[in-house]
Amino acid sequence: MSKTVAEKILSKYIEGDYVKGAEAELLITHTLIQDSTGTMADLQFEAMGVPKVKTELSVSFADHNMLQGDYKNMDDHKYLQSVAAKHGLVFSRPGNGICHQVFLERFSKPGKTMLGSDSHSTSAGGAGMIAIGAGGLDVAAAMAGEKYMLILPEIIGVKLTGKLQTYVSAKDVILEVLRQIGVKGAVGKILEYHGPGIKNLSVPERGTITNMGTETGATTSIFPSDEETRKFFAQQDREGDWIEVKADPDAMYDELLSINLDELEPLIALPHSPGNVKKVSEVEGIKVDQVCVGSCTNSSLKDLKTVSQIMKGTHVPDQLSLTISPGSRQVLLHLIESSELAYLVSSGARILECACGPCIGMGQAPNTDAVSLRTFNRNFLARSGTRSAQVYLVSPETAAASAISGVITDPRTLGEFPVIEMPEKFIIDNSMIIVPTDEPVEVVRGPNIKPLPDFNPLPATIEDEVLLKLGNDITTDYILAGGARILPLRSNVPEISKYVFEDHELDFWKRAQAKGGGIIVAGENYGQGSSREHAALAPKYLGISAVLALSYARIHQANLLNFGIAPLIIDAGDYEKVNEGDNLEIDLTDFNNLKVVNKTDGTSLRITHTLTDLDIIILKEGGRLPYINAKRK
Repeated sequence: MSKTVAEKILSKYIEGDYVKGAEAELLITHTLIQDSTGTMADLQFEAMGVPKVKTELSVSFADHNMLQGDYKNMDDHKYLQSVAAKHGLVFSRPGNGICHQVFLERFSKPGKTMLGSDSHSTSAGGAGMIAIGAGGLDVAAAMAGEKYMLILPEIIGVKLTGKLQTYVSAKDVILEVLRQIGVKGAVGKILEYHGPGIKNLSVPERGTITNMGTETGATTSIFPSDEETRKFFAQQDREGDWIEVKADPDAMYDELLSINLDELEPLIALPHSPGNVKKVSEVEGIKVDQVCVGSCTNSSLKDLKTVSQIMKGTHVPDQLSLTISPGSRQVLLHLIESSELAYLVSSGARILECACGPCIGMGQAPNTDAVSLRTFNRNFLARSGTRSAQVYLVSPETAAASAISGVITDPRTLGEFPVIEMPEKFIIDNSMIIVPTDEPVEVVRGPNIKPLPDFNPLPATIEDEVLLKLGNDITTDYILAGGARILPLRSNVPEISKYVFEDHELDFWKRAQAKGGGIIVAGENYGQGSSREHAALAPKYLGISAVLALSYARIHQANLLNFGIAPLIIDAGDYEKVNEGDNLEIDLTDFNNLKVVNKTDGTSLRITHTLTDLDIIILKEGGRLPYINAKRK
């Protein structure tokens, strides 16, 4: 039977045949954690009592929480490094770079599987891996040798033809995908890129596309591993890690999209959604206050060489702030060697460290009512740190052109495109990567690292009040924000729980605790965005017992399940009828015949679910960690 690239890799690491829509146990060969989600993943791994990780390779990165306003972030980095040394993870030190950029450069392997505690772990699909974002508990379980439970996805084939024109880039490709299918168009599916146009895209460009495929709701995105992939691995002095992985000539896709790269033009995502895409030429002239270049989406060497060459000999307007976040030390070293870093500094750019920085809300919040252009992957309301800011997503080319002019500018108006000279070999410096040894290690725990809370098994009947009724596309940022103020508390569940739904209701946590918990009702695509499991863990700590939504984002539904919150689906008509303050009784005795009574008005609600038999067992156990530990006894 002919297979796509995704089907070939998944078939290798599951037992039995690839049957779309069936649940499968997927063997994970590689894992990735980072410091925003990794401390919790490490605490969960420790709770499983496994001495050493059981994957081929597990890597821990410090790249998100880099501002050291007090002891908390630095303490967490010490904890992550010591856990890595004790339990067999490779550790990428603070300053070495953004996890997805560094993983692509130094650790990616075509034909393998990777589970990352970051939704943009899908970047590695640019190198021909099945790379899936998940909650930290799922990654901790994979580190302990547990299989990852996956509903085998349908495959959307994205056929690329032609070649990108000057001033049009890989960012415009994924913005075009989002323009066509939106932020829910690939939920539960895989985006697989094929066609004659892929040979014209380098691995870092492919990584940009697979990285931001997450914003469509896709389980992952993937390119074949071909001659371009081999070239990249040779440049990284890792050609021995390369293998060819390509689809069979007669492979069939469940859906098809087509993009002619010849016809593509610069695109832009307007506030406040990555799916709100228009042509740059349609919105030109809007005054810009801030331009931020970087993030795991657009901080590769090619991206920053392009920006530096466009900015050469120019200077940003007096009222505009331009920041540059190199994706890795490798990228930064090349910019220094080629003198292109000097072009950026001379243009008035502020050079930030090799880290996520503004993308995660870790500094560089825009001014009040600012227009901020960012080469990032998300422009959710208030994610930048400034609620009134209008954040647009653009390519590096559009960012540079707009930084020069001070208004949103189609980069094609700049004239002749500069020559971008890529090196034959990349600079290889692994000095900031720590490989574990067999020496004994004591785990370092700062005072902000609190023990995991214990949760009771799910009762047969839930009787709770509807504490909140929310609309569509509620993000995990909205449930529990990131940023410099809140993320340092990620290892302290009682403290971080005080910020749950803060943007909706300042002291929601007090009301939730006073009520003894409750139920959340929401619309479509509940929990889209970041994989941060704290958006499930913290509500659970506050006593949230169930969520009744029209539909869920994949990772967040799994996180709710992992922490024993029942993720149920409410009928659209009944969603309209239920109100905040209603008291619901949910009978969970038989998941094939769920019964929900609104005791406030005496009506019955129609409730279903998409849980598997194993999901139900895990849910009744109180979550995945107690399920795993009970199974291991």
